[in-house]
Amino acid sequence: METPILTTQAQLDYNRIETAIRYIGTHASRQPGLKEIADSVHLSEFHFERLFSRWAGTTPQRFLRYLTKEHAKQLLNESRDLLDVTYQTGLSSPGRLHDLFVTFEAMTPGEYKQKGAGIDVTYGIHPTPFGDCLIGVTSRGICRLNFLADDTRDQVLAEFRNAWSGANLLDDERVTAPLIEQIFTPGTSTKPLTLLLKGTNFQIKVWEALLQIPAGNVVSYETVARHIGSPNAVRAVGTACGQNGIGYLIPCHRVLQKVGGLGGYRWGLPRKQAILGWEAARASL
Repeated sequence: METPILTTQAQLDYNRIETAIRYIGTHASRQPGLKEIADSVHLSEFHFERLFSRWAGTTPQRFLRYLTKEHAKQLLNESRDLLDVTYQTGLSSPGRLHDLFVTFEAMTPGEYKQKGAGIDVTYGIHPTPFGDCLIGVTSRGICRLNFLADDTRDQVLAEFRNAWSGANLLDDERVTAPLIEQIFTPGTSTKPLTLLLKGTNFQIKVWEALLQIPAGNVVSYETVARHIGSPNAVRAVGTACGQNGIGYLIPCHRVLQKVGGLGGYRWGLPRKQAILGWEAARASL
């Protein structure tokens, strides 16, 4: 059955925010003003500021600081000692986006090879603050969370079905909707979220390390490589981040280049900027 394109208010709002972030990124060298950015999404300054503040929880002017390269470099410098402690203790910062405790287990090599043969996977597509996403869940935990765009929707669905081609797939948004609410709406549930990770031993080691990065903080690919005991595997760490199939919950968006550049992101750099700015704004409240 063909999945209809969602046109919820949340999706429309995010589309405008993403367009604005793309515009800011293109013209960042001259720091565009509020009116110029509002004009780029065909809104008045008043309505754009209200929309942005409702979405991000802060003003556009403050949010823009979170998107600059210099701010990224500052975060990297400030996070070094904090993250050493975080990795060693497994503790998260008080300013986390949500108070959920994410546990995980990995598939066995046999299950991985068989693409989930015999496993029931329920999935659905839902709006989030960062656009529509596809989420898949098994009895052992969430196994997929991929962001969608109108021009990638069919591709993401095809990749999901191929990755779990041996599983019994069931499209049922009634099952997956409460999980989306728990993930993106803080305080709706205290029940732990469990992840079912499907990857190589090295990938799972990288993803486990990413789970220790507190919201509102970032680390470099080099830092992750060092903490998993493979300091020379920086490129491989970047590849593992790009192959992360559970976006947002496994926060590959919090890994940047050592010089403060954003690096890559599987679901688009504007979305990575949006998530980072959104988390930074909330962590500073």
